Amino acid sequence: MVHARVHHPEAVAEAAARRPRRPLLDGGGRLVIVAADHPARGALGVGDRNLAMANRAGLLERLCLALSRPGVDGVLATADILDDLLLLGALDHKVVMGSMNRGGLQGARFELDDRFTGHRPEDIERLGFDAGKLLLRIDYDDPGSLATLEATARAVDAMAARRLPVFVEPFISRRTPEGRLRNDLSAEAVIRSLAIASGLGGSSAYTWLKVPVTENPDDMARVMETSTLPAVLLGGDVGDSPGDRAAAYEKWRGALRLPTVRGLVAGRSLLYPADGDVAAAVDTAVGLL
Repeated sequence: MVHARVHHPEAVAEAAARRPRRPLLDGGGRLVIVAADHPARGALGVGDRNLAMANRAGLLERLCLALSRPGVDGVLATADILDDLLLLGALDHKVVMGSMNRGGLQGARFELDDRFTGHRPEDIERLGFDAGKLLLRIDYDDPGSLATLEATARAVDAMAARRLPVFVEPFISRRTPEGRLRNDLSAEAVIRSLAIASGLGGSSAYTWLKVPVTENPDDMARVMETSTLPAVLLGGDVGDSPGDRAAAYEKWRGALRLPTVRGLVAGRSLLYPADGDVAAAVDTAVGLL
């Protein structure tokens, strides 16, 4: 792979051009997407393992295994990882989502001024990818959120103009007294975030929502009444203990029954399970649908 990057960098575009594609949704109308866009934001930790995602060969091995499992539809990642997967031939007949804004580095003072430093709409179109994803964290006390909000709206416009789906992942966020950013997963906060995200841009025709499960899973039914846009669940870090994992899976199971929820996007919980069994973690998630 390094040899190709050094001596034949055009191999990435060539691999993208010959990649067999598939519809966003198959006959079942459901999606299971494995996410690996965390490293580009400097978010390399899983549980108490601060640099778990820092070994690129290990990450690619886990991604290839996850993508090979029955029922896994595709991957969400930044350009460096998707380029690697293209060179490995791992993206044939898979849904490929480009991660668009990675400028809000984890722990940075400018974290909420989340600039679009990843895939542009024109990149997603040029490479024949299937969708884009963007993160929208809104802190009413941080002016950086306004810049991200405006940039997000223009990205939604650009994706709609190309008839490309864009998955918007919104949160109401707040700083702790220590300055760390925390997402508010109360029902009211998630409802507000979905209402804001649904109205971005000049058209919502190609907008999907990427939604976290609320603190109280019983609130998800009324939360999802906020919008008619199709949605996928956000997996997140579910914890290392068997009890934590079982509780997370049960939350996902209930929310996946709601009419606007069309699937699941999960990353670290599937790629770095505490017991190391990636195949079993992925199969369990697929089984929830």
